[in-house]
Amino acid sequence: MFICLKKLPLPSEKSGFKMAKEIENQNDGLENVEQALSKTELFIEKNKNVLMGILIAAIVIILAVMGIKKFYTDPRAERAANEMFKAQTYFGNQDYKNALEGDGNNLGFMDIIKEYGSTKSGNLARYYAGICNMKLGNYEEALDLLKQFKGKDKVIAPLALGAMGDCYMELDDVNNAASYYMKAANKEPNEFSSPIYLMKAGAAYRVMGDNAKALAAYKQLKEDYPNSLEAREIAPQIDYLETK
Repeated sequence: MFICLKKLPLPSEKSGFKMAKEIENQNDGLENVEQALSKTELFIEKNKNVLMGILIAAIVIILAVMGIKKFYTDPRAERAANEMFKAQTYFGNQDYKNALEGDGNNLGFMDIIKEYGSTKSGNLARYYAGICNMKLGNYEEALDLLKQFKGKDKVIAPLALGAMGDCYMELDDVNNAASYYMKAANKEPNEFSSPIYLMKAGAAYRVMGDNAKALAAYKQLKEDYPNSLEAREIAPQIDYLETK
């Protein structure tokens, strides 16, 4: 089954992070901080889709293998898994409309949910459909589907929570965005997605003006994932927030 994590599934290119107002150029030290913040924001924006893309691609392969084993003895579940293949192909090619709605000959994720909603494939289709809607800018619909997804997988469950955070950010609900980013980071702690979601959570808290929580998220990132790219990028922001 698919997923695309090199760009961690992200919404439109509209900046999800609307970082706090630029710090006034009072002196050279603050100017350096501003430059560091700008670089970090650019880093997040530039790499979030790439990271999510890679992860999704890896998940697609893993889920496909799992599907063959788990659905073989259940005819209805096996049919659902087979129907998923074309939709997943469209998804992998970033053709989110056909993946979501079908192409007239093959079912889309919404059809699979309707016909096979009680199967494992039907449940997974909710995740895919949620990401498709998010990619198409339908954030409310995406949230509804992602909340219906019953994910226990160590990889997909955090991604679903993170995607909800992205949707809330796009809808300017920064409080919920920060909350879901933290849930995504801590759901199944890992070196790949957790640092990204902690950085996003910190950025969201900054937008809210909650520097204490932002600092806590950044410190967790640095302490728990010291070898991550994000940990190296976050140092200037930690230094700045500790002076506030």
